[in-house]
Amino acid sequence: MGRASHAQVKFEQREGLCGAGVLFLLPSLLEQGLLKTSDVYSLPSKHYYGLESVVLTLSFMALGRIKNPEQLKQCKPGELGKIIGLDRIPEVRCLRNKIKLLTDQQKATKLNNLLIDHWYAQNHQDASFMYIDGHQRIYYGHKANLPVKYISRQKLCLSATTEYWVNDATGMPVMMVMGQLTEKLQTAIETYIIPQMQQTNLLVSGSPPEQNIPQCTFIFDREAYEPAFFQKLWDTYRIAVITYRKNVKDSWDENSFNTTETKVLEQAVTMSICEQQTELGGYTFREIRRLSKGGHQTAIITTHPTLDIAEIAGRMFGRWIQENFFKYLIHDYDFDKMIQFGIEHIDPEQQVVNPQYRKINNRLKKLREKKQRMEAKFYPLAQLVMEQHIEQIPAIIHKQAEYKEILDKYQQQESELINLRKQYPPKITLKQMPDQTRYNKLKTESKLLINVIKMICYRAESAVASLIAPNLSREKEEKRMVVKQIIANNADLIPDYINKTLTVKLHSLSAPRFNLAAHQVAILLNQTQTIFPGTDLRMIFNTTANSDCEG
Repeated sequence: MGRASHAQVKFEQREGLCGAGVLFLLPSLLEQGLLKTSDVYSLPSKHYYGLESVVLTLSFMALGRIKNPEQLKQCKPGELGKIIGLDRIPEVRCLRNKIKLLTDQQKATKLNNLLIDHWYAQNHQDASFMYIDGHQRIYYGHKANLPVKYISRQKLCLSATTEYWVNDATGMPVMMVMGQLTEKLQTAIETYIIPQMQQTNLLVSGSPPEQNIPQCTFIFDREAYEPAFFQKLWDTYRIAVITYRKNVKDSWDENSFNTTETKVLEQAVTMSICEQQTELGGYTFREIRRLSKGGHQTAIITTHPTLDIAEIAGRMFGRWIQENFFKYLIHDYDFDKMIQFGIEHIDPEQQVVNPQYRKINNRLKKLREKKQRMEAKFYPLAQLVMEQHIEQIPAIIHKQAEYKEILDKYQQQESELINLRKQYPPKITLKQMPDQTRYNKLKTESKLLINVIKMICYRAESAVASLIAPNLSREKEEKRMVVKQIIANNADLIPDYINKTLTVKLHSLSAPRFNLAAHQVAILLNQTQTIFPGTDLRMIFNTTANSDCEG
């Protein structure tokens, strides 16, 4: 009747509760700031499910690889509900309504900023190196009019939105901003990423400090390559960059390269590198090159004035840690899924490339490529006439005439396309586009919120994986696999309201060495003295398997 308050969290003794192993990750979720959501969001008190229950549900769904609310129809609502201390989890419509209530508050960025302060200011983690890259999220629907973008992983041009992710030096996600149209990475960095970082303790706003020490170092690929942009980041914000150099045409003397040891993704690597000063676009940069065994020289440029060249090379070649992050989240978290359906309008005064101009420009580009291929066949025939026997000359001249006719046709078509392109301005505002094709965007706030929750889940999963790793002989290959086994495994729940404890006893995993690793993790988790949210129950973690078995 709307007069009740949030449901009270209450546990009962359960044996073999499906998926209750996910509770082994709760201490890490709380350590990563999951309950910071209560500092930002609120839900009406008359609702049965409170904010903590909703956030725990979303987190456990992400960790349990339940990739969208609709997949809850295939789960056991009572079993999952008992994991969060209720009789059942919200059904699909109820959960979607709760997500809408949260997203309507438009506070996902504020939550992200609170988490950044929690991760890096309060816990004193290193935030001096940041990897930045864009991820294309393909749109297969028909209601939204999105710009067409080139999707490298599919080698196709498709409707898509771009998410720009910032990860720290260990590959942990820090923040994500959503592009609206066809922004380049440079624009996203200046328009979205730097202002949001200035809202936290990652960057100091205002005039940059005078000392020759960067506030932060951005590492990205050639997508944001522009020497003037690099210098602007240093002069305006005191931000250094490390990236690959474009259009390298010269080669350095191989005798100038020295063999150096460095670390790439925590792996010791020996490489031949060399440094020189180089001038690009009127600006001077440090250029570091790596010489491969085949003789290829990979060029890196940086504006960092003091960083050791071995570390510069290691940081740049370690950029794949962010690509690995994207691959893992796409495969395991399916983070391209739409959470809330619908579209939003974009500022009509915003400029975009004229679609008609782009279409003609693409036709012109393809025509010129065909023309170049034909010229490559035509011009060598003149030299061939002088070299061949006189009896073969008529056939060559006939072939020349044939090619010349085709070239004249291409030349005429090129002139027509150039004149046609002049009829359209290169850029127009959105309000100048027809209503039927005018660009808009998908709802972004819900995607931001869910991505922030998935950041917390990924960081929590990584933290537990790092606890498991020392107990495995093949830690790199098995640590995340063991975490996923723990999450999906059954467990017993034993509440004790007299002693105020909640015991989570994990069932046996697939191998004795995994049980031993899980038992060692349980010992570490018990030292956290974790209190289950919404209760005064201290969590105790244990395993049912023989902890003395040998791996």
